[in-house]
Formats: sequence, structure tokens, C-alpha cells
Amino acid sequence: MSTTFTLESSTSRANPTPAPMKRLTVPAIRARKVDGATADPIVMLTAYTARMAQLLDPHCDMLLVGDSLGQVVYGLPSSVPVTLDMMCAHGAAVVRGSYHSVVVVDMPFGTYEQSPEQAFASAARILKETGAAAVKLEGGEAMAETIAFLSARGIPVCAHVGLTPQAVNALGGYGARGRSEAEADKILADARAVADAGCFALVIEGVMEPLGVAITQAVACPTIGIGASAQCDGQVLVIDDMLGMFERVPRFVKRFANVADTISATAAQYAQAVRDRSFPGEEQVYRPKK
Repeated sequence: MSTTFTLESSTSRANPTPAPMKRLTVPAIRARKVDGATADPIVMLTAYTARMAQLLDPHCDMLLVGDSLGQVVYGLPSSVPVTLDMMCAHGAAVVRGSYHSVVVVDMPFGTYEQSPEQAFASAARILKETGAAAVKLEGGEAMAETIAFLSARGIPVCAHVGLTPQAVNALGGYGARGRSEAEADKILADARAVADAGCFALVIEGVMEPLGVAITQAVACPTIGIGASAQCDGQVLVIDDMLGMFERVPRFVKRFANVADTISATAAQYAQAVRDRSFPGEEQVYRPKK
């Protein structure tokens, strides 16, 4: 029997339980787009922990264990220093915390660019150690051969074009891409190349809106926008941005909550209760039985 894990709120222990439904599959995601149209848009968010995956899973079609964890979890300046060990550890946690969504794990910088063989070794390790369904890698035409190589060997690939954060040093920053006609043409060619190579889905990040529409119309696989267009076949956001965990709000992010203020205010209440000795109270201490 397929099992997932339930986190007991009283003990924080993860216990195996029967999965309440069959998990979505890569072919099911790919099949959302029919004759160039997606009637049911794909909902995708990042997740890095079992508990967050558990909360997001009922509402999402795909959970992305993004290398954005480098910044939002580890406080690194970019995603470049993220390691395969990090991705495997967090990927396994997200799989344990979910039962419905297709879990996709980012391949970190330096683990796939050298050759298709290197990419296969890295991707195989990710799938073995995490139980995830697919990997995601950045790059266009240069990665088409690698995508075809992985796909032919049973490893589903989600591609990523436009603003590619792992290439931040080459791009010179995180500005929107496709402003010039030449750059837009190059990104569109990249999208066609990875789609033709066999990716089952394509993330389009940080591009001018007309380019996001053009790519979506040009490729057969579903597109997932992040700073692209509402006309993409789905959308993804970094969960910490969407929840308002950071002061900076990128242009393409809608802050659906302000969880940072809630956490800060709650910590302040706790600190005050400790300092005035009102915590722990009678309900939180053990007394000898009479």
C-alpha cells in the first residue's frame, strides 16, 4: 500500500499512514495542455520542509523543492552555493509531507551542466534519495541534449528559461529578460528547443509579458509562469514571498499574507511572558499527584 507521513501536532513525530488518494503523475500534468490550451491551470508553489508540504499539498498540483532554499532557508546570497546534499535532504522531507502533488526537485548549479552523463548521475541520485517524481534544470538550447538524454532514460524533466537565477553572474542581476527583440528571439528559441527535447513542463521566469504569451503558444508542453504572464498554463511562486516572510516584494509577486509580522508579534508575546514569569503557567508544568 502506498503510504505518506502524518505529522502529529502534539509530538511533531512523522508516522506512516495510508495515502488518502493516488498522487498526481507527470503524464497527468503534461496532459493538462490539449491542443495548445489548458482548461485547468497548474498550481505550483515551492516547499522545503515536511510540514510546509503538508499544508500546501491539498491546494497544489506540483510542489517545487527549489534551490531558492539557498536564500530563504540558508541565508545564502544566491542559489549558486546550493549543494546536491541540500536538495536531497529537503526533497525527501517534502515527499514525506505530501501525498497529492507531483514533487519536482531543482538540480543545483554545477551538477548537470558538464555533460548528460553528469546530469543523469545527479538526477538519479535525487530521485532515489527523495522519492520525487521529476527534476528541474535551467537553460535553453544548451541543455536540450541533456533533457533528451534524461527523458529517454526515464527521468522526467521540467525545464526553465528566461531569467535563470543560477546564471545570475553571467546575466548581471535579476532584471526581466526579453526586453530586446534579439533577446526575446533567443529565449523563444530556447523554449522551443527544450520542449522539443522532451521536457514535460516549462517554467518561464522574469520575462516581458508578450514573450511569456508567445512561448506558451509556441510549445506543446504546459508552461508555468513566474513573472511571465497570466496566460501561461500555470503559475509558481516562492512560498516565502507569497506569505510575506521578507520585506522585499519582487514585482511579479503578490503577497497573499504577512506572516512575518505574525511571527514577530507572537515571538514578542512569548518573550514578554518569559520575562514577567507568566509562562510557564499552571497548565504547562508538572505537579506531583496527590
